[in-house]
Amino acid sequence: MDFFLTGRGMQGGSPVSELCREHGISNATFYKWRSKFGGMDASLMARMKELEEENRRLKKMYAEERLKAEIVVEALTKNW
Repeated sequence: MDFFLTGRGMQGGSPVSELCREHGISNATFYKWRSKFGGMDASLMARMKELEEENRRLKKMYAEERLKAEIVVEALTKNW
């Protein structure tokens, strides 16, 4: 992906569709990546990926903790 977005893939003058075909991605994927990551250097792109992964982990952790809390509430409100 970095190859496309930093322009290294475009320096040869190849059309986007040809580059995408060579690398096995769709044109839509290329333009989506470019709108999301275009203009970022490699370190910023890496940091963004790290933050996205951390966000994914935290969302999963939150969902698991929320489920545990619901189970506790249900157990405490049950008439034994």
